[in-house]
Amino acid sequence: MIIDIEGAAGGEKFTDTVGVLTSWDESVLLITRRDGEIVRIPESSLVAGKVVPAAPARRRGPAASYEELARVAARAWQPVESERLGDWELRAASGFTRRANSVLPLGDPGVPLDEALTYVRDWYAARDLPAYVQTATGAEGTQEVLCAELETRGWAREVSAGLWIGALAPLADREVAEASGVVLARAADEAWLGRYQRKGLSEVALHVLGSGPSVWFATVPGAEGEPPAAIGRCVVDGRWAGFAAVEVDPAQRRRGLATAVMAALARRALDEGASAAWLQVEADNAGARALYTGMGFAAHHTYHHYRAPQMSADDRRRPA
Repeated sequence: MIIDIEGAAGGEKFTDTVGVLTSWDESVLLITRRDGEIVRIPESSLVAGKVVPAAPARRRGPAASYEELARVAARAWQPVESERLGDWELRAASGFTRRANSVLPLGDPGVPLDEALTYVRDWYAARDLPAYVQTATGAEGTQEVLCAELETRGWAREVSAGLWIGALAPLADREVAEASGVVLARAADEAWLGRYQRKGLSEVALHVLGSGPSVWFATVPGAEGEPPAAIGRCVVDGRWAGFAAVEVDPAQRRRGLATAVMAALARRALDEGASAAWLQVEADNAGARALYTGMGFAAHHTYHHYRAPQMSADDRRRPA
């Protein structure tokens, strides 16, 4: 999304914009904010500007670079097929989730951007998939410039979410109801899948769910013959434990089951040597954001999925 900001005149109130200066062309500045929104400011409206120093190191919780977290998150949700284009990784999994069916651009593709994007579009078209590029904003080393370049080329930002991090031990130490009865397993059984939000899962989807260095599935059994009261998934990867698919039966909410699931998974991750935790949460999920804030998580960066504009007939013709 691009927001136009007009300057103040005649003593009116001014507007501050903080972000990364991604371009300054034809007397217009483009600033990309932490959440990925792009602000267009006419040069004639510019009153003052200054360099904002990098945010200070976190005083609590884990320290992490964007690239480290991006690679850890990718290993926790692996595609069925991938290909390298320079430092970019093209990923495909028959359309199961954007994360497993998008480009992860951690560096230089090795060719000019327009050539790289053409290759990306052709690669996904050959698999009957839309072309997505996953980018990030809001932390050192993220891709504000690439976001701006994609938007100028007509790529549409469809989904944004936050990647949050926190210390693992306090989560493992949280008090939970003894009656929760969390069961851990190495594979997602039929009961676990019965609670999972995505139904009718293919073999490809099951592959993605089970991928990662050390994967654990948590289940709080439901009433006899009913799906579980709560589920969760955790991938342990070195010092990191990544949490996902934490879901609770709507009729069982506010009983601490989500906390019980995450605490049980956190204890197992600690046993395997992890010390830090990460998870992904959508910006409009107020309930999840409140829950994770209470567990000590905080936002590290925001990631986005950009979809390629629809290809014309000429675009689809490939050179002989």
